[in-house]
Amino acid sequence: PGCPARLGCGMGAIVALPPARGPHPVGCTDVLVGHSRQGLFLRLFYPCVARPGAAEPLWIPRAEYCGALADAALRRRCCSALLSIAIGSCKVPVSWNEPLKPRSSGYPLIIFSHGLGAFRTLYSSLCSELASWGFVVAALEHRDHSAATTYFCPAEAGTEEWIPFQRVPQGQKEFYFRNKQVHQRAQECVRALRLFQDIAGGRSVPNILPQGWDLSVLKDSLDLTKVAVLGHSFGGVTAVLALVKEPSFRCAVALDAWMFPLENLLYPEVAKPVLFINTEKFQTPESVAKMKRLSSRNSQTRIVTVLGTVHEDQSDFAFLPERLFSLIFGRRGTLSPHKALAITSRAALAFLHRHLELQEDFGQWEQLLEGVGDSVVPDSPFTRSHL
Repeated sequence: PGCPARLGCGMGAIVALPPARGPHPVGCTDVLVGHSRQGLFLRLFYPCVARPGAAEPLWIPRAEYCGALADAALRRRCCSALLSIAIGSCKVPVSWNEPLKPRSSGYPLIIFSHGLGAFRTLYSSLCSELASWGFVVAALEHRDHSAATTYFCPAEAGTEEWIPFQRVPQGQKEFYFRNKQVHQRAQECVRALRLFQDIAGGRSVPNILPQGWDLSVLKDSLDLTKVAVLGHSFGGVTAVLALVKEPSFRCAVALDAWMFPLENLLYPEVAKPVLFINTEKFQTPESVAKMKRLSSRNSQTRIVTVLGTVHEDQSDFAFLPERLFSLIFGRRGTLSPHKALAITSRAALAFLHRHLELQEDFGQWEQLLEGVGDSVVPDSPFTRSHL
């Protein structure tokens, strides 16, 4: 199929993603710019003008992603058909391609970086939650071979070139392979910001997906003095590195960051505040020690842990039914995924409120930044377990 194809993958969806809780209805569109690997592919979540009967987008955007997910997450491509039936017709509870809600003061911007083996739609719950509180959120699909799969459309009409997931090549040290990837990913975050700077500056940026959402509507509705970068796992460390590469990013939120791929000499370069929100079971003492190196340099950097959660709880996979989750990932956390999402999003909002100097009342959740609250502790509790 050519680029215009929007395929579902199967029927009988059993995943129920939660609707966002903020005051703004949320719209969603896909943005593909450029005809080469150097272009960008992202899903945009934004406050929208709600209209009754608006279409909702598929969670797994095309059939190819089901097979790639089975391969990357399960290492069993043969599960692709099962996965298609289980999750293929799941929709994201947002409005597809609806008009942006104008705002004269402009919305702050968040660039979001996905984890290893994921892609642009697998954090829709968190991204739509943040958008519902008045942010434009650009969820990237990385092209460094760390996405389950992705594609670009060369200039010849109707053709696609797919970029598959790649494991560490045999005989190559994992650090060097992943370090190269994290630098490419951080550079893609910077290029995403440049894209929005170009749009705000009035430059015409064609979205080559033929679906009618004109990027120029963002021209007067972004406040690019208020930009943050967020990410999960491999995306968490990507967000930290993006702070080093781009002065316009004012802070980062790193969800269960996989700190391994970042070279030691870069730690002193991270001068801006980072909020590390960890799950209970993923981090190692070595990784947390790296986070503490950053908090010792910046008194505004915070490390908190959400008790009763596992690594996948910070993605949409948290909302898979119990048996399917256990089949794919093994043991799941004891905290309700709805509660985990509320804690994560509120802590992020309080941190963004503080460091982007926002007017909204997100400061009401500031205690979460000190690890104070139900199911939250400061730092990393290697001595306790509530799972």
